[in-house]
Formats: sequence, C-alpha cells, structure tokens
Amino acid sequence: MTFCLGIKTKHGIVGLSDTRITSGSETTTSKKVYVVNKKKHSFFVMTSGLRSVRDKAITYFTEVIEQQDDQFNKLYKTVNELGNQIKRVAKEDKKDLDESGLDFNLHAIIGGQLEEDSEPKLYLLYPQGNWIEIRRGTPFVIIGNSGFGNPVLRRSITYEETLDFAIKSAFLAFDATRISANDVDFPIDTVTMENGAFHIHENRFEQNELLHISDFWNSRLKKAVSDLPADILNRALQDSESPIDEF
Repeated sequence: MTFCLGIKTKHGIVGLSDTRITSGSETTTSKKVYVVNKKKHSFFVMTSGLRSVRDKAITYFTEVIEQQDDQFNKLYKTVNELGNQIKRVAKEDKKDLDESGLDFNLHAIIGGQLEEDSEPKLYLLYPQGNWIEIRRGTPFVIIGNSGFGNPVLRRSITYEETLDFAIKSAFLAFDATRISANDVDFPIDTVTMENGAFHIHENRFEQNELLHISDFWNSRLKKAVSDLPADILNRALQDSESPIDEF
C-alpha cells in the first residue's frame, strides 16, 4: 500500500507521497513522484498500485515525454497519454497477472500547469485510463491508503486555503495514516506549485525533521479532548434516570 495526496486551492496545488515499498515481509524506500520542470511547462505524477505495472507504465510514458513533450500544451493531454500507456501495459500484462492472482491496479494523481492551462490543474487517473479533474467542491484526492487521512482533510481543507495551510494539512493526513498503517512511512516527498509560476518545488523530508510537528499535534489533540465542552457526556458515567427500551 502507499499514501499519495493531491490538494488544489485557489492559490495552487500541493502533493505529498510516502516512499515505503512493501513486498511480502520486506520493506524498501522508493520515490513515487515523477516530475517534469520546463519553461511554462511543469507537472508531476504520483502513483499507487502494483509496482511492476507502475514501473512499466512510467517507463513507457517517460519515453513518450522525451520524444513528444512539446506537443502537449494542456495538462489533460498529458493525462490522456499516461492513460494510453497504462492501457498498453494492461494489454501486455493483465492476463498473466490475473492468472497469477494479482490485480492489475494503478491509480495516478497528475498535477501541474502547461502553456495553455489558465491555472494549475489536478487530475485522478484510474487503471482503466479514464480520469476526473479535482475541483473546488472536493479539492483533494488520496490514492493508496486513504481511510485514515480523509477525516483530517475533510475537517480542514477548503478551496480557499493558502498553500502553507494545505501543506500542513497534507502532512497531518499523512501522519494520521502513518501511525495507523504499517505500510506507510517516512521519508516523504512533497511537490508544490503556485498559480502562474510554471515551476514545481520538489522536496524530501525525513522523520527526524518533522517529529516535533507530530508531537505538537498529539499534545494539542489531547488538550482539545480535555477541554471539550461536553459536560452532558458525564451522564454516561451514571445510571440513566429513565429506563432504556430493549429490543
């Protein structure tokens, strides 16, 4: 499993992924973000799914980008091309994978801004090659281990947030996943792009760099629980004054 997250706000886009690779009882670290940075032409791809499918599709996609990248002037065209390469891998490998009991599974988050895009765009690409655009209504998407980070983002992220707020929320969503799932872990890779910048900032963070944030968040959560205006719940520690109907 993995954790990859994309957030779109009115100020730009943010992406974050873990680097944990689990194969049976073995764990390794590998980068899950592919970045292209050119003048007025920048995007990233984050993936979740079967590693062999991912590596093959990205290899094919990289070859196309090296030969034809200048032909893509809007990000959705790049997304379509990645979808084409995933479908190509499916034709080559899906039958054999199915016979081996393995699911053909590759989801991708693609974000960036190309020459004729009016603003940075963010897309979710499915294994079948179709996609959706991440917009104002639900301005984030997680692929991989999504259950634990969702509550943090649903309570915090709106389209109006700053990129600073978005990257903080992204880390907290990752941290909630990390402490709940043993297949998601540090180091993490981040990508950010401001509106109109046409450049992706890419960084890696180790656990020791961010441990103080996790500790701060844990202490604030404990204090918030203690300070909850929830006196009415003290009734749960006493017998009810009226009988409770039985089924």
